[in-house]
Amino acid sequence: MDIVFLMESRKIVTLGEVLMRLSTPASGRLVNAHQLDINYGGSEANVSVALASWGIPSKHVTRFPDNELGIAASRSLQQAGVDLQHCVTGGERMPLYFFEPGAGERSGRIIYDRFNSAFSCIGHGMIKWDEVFRDASWFHWGGITPALSLGALEVCQEALNTAKSRGMVISADINYRRNLWRYGKSAREVMPGLMEKSGIWIAGEEDLKNCLGISSSSFEDACAQAGKLFSGLTGIGWIKREVISSSHHRIQGLWWNRTSVKASRLMELNPVVDRIGSGDAFAAGLIYGHHQKWEEQQMIDYATAACAFKHTMSGDVLMASVEEVADLARQQNIGRLLR
Repeated sequence: MDIVFLMESRKIVTLGEVLMRLSTPASGRLVNAHQLDINYGGSEANVSVALASWGIPSKHVTRFPDNELGIAASRSLQQAGVDLQHCVTGGERMPLYFFEPGAGERSGRIIYDRFNSAFSCIGHGMIKWDEVFRDASWFHWGGITPALSLGALEVCQEALNTAKSRGMVISADINYRRNLWRYGKSAREVMPGLMEKSGIWIAGEEDLKNCLGISSSSFEDACAQAGKLFSGLTGIGWIKREVISSSHHRIQGLWWNRTSVKASRLMELNPVVDRIGSGDAFAAGLIYGHHQKWEEQQMIDYATAACAFKHTMSGDVLMASVEEVADLARQQNIGRLLR
């Protein structure tokens, strides 16, 4: 796979909540933990961090709590090169999640503490989307945002309407989370109208079933059904995952483009250090490949390699250069001691 780089000045914008992650060290258990490691991340913010590290100007929009925790979270993104100039502050609740990594046959565990957070209390008119998108060409959002609250849904709708009116490329990670939809609306009620404005999707069969009512026995057929229902849909990416144990996974990237399905090679991940954020790394890889105007096979190979690379490191975000991800996609320099 020959890598050709094309850099454009216009930014990619992401929207979503940023959480504080508190993890047990060294595969310890939450029930007897005496200390927890702190990281910051969020599905859409993780995409912006990866893209910024690959040289793509990236801007994230969120609402931080007006306290030291909000400052710490914002600094973590700024240090990664993400533009936060259009973020707002307010409220006091920093959304949290507690993570107990799995190991071998023991499953990992996540406990969320995010309700009534600063971001979930965001509302209509707080973000000036015409200003946000003035220097942008791409908007990426995810299904977690409209699941959090009615206000977050309204902000997501405002962003999508503005991006659509400006002719921007819009991508969406459906990212269905059953336990988040608690404010009176269901995913099946909300998501079709939002997905209609999005041309590039990251979604698996369960996402399509739970959010759009599309049932199928195969990824390709589910995508074909989605294509019939949504005329503006141009492609769907997905990571097919086989979990042998918490420490051993197999993954393969798939890309449906209305006429065919492109597949990456099957990748063996053993040991898995941390799978959180791997889907976000995949989404970032797809966006990067599109942005670089790569052929679709090159794009899905790179996106899958980015996903695989994330499994080798702790934390929410992928910290890897384009060259490192491309080497993995090409099966070069794997496992070597590079000097």
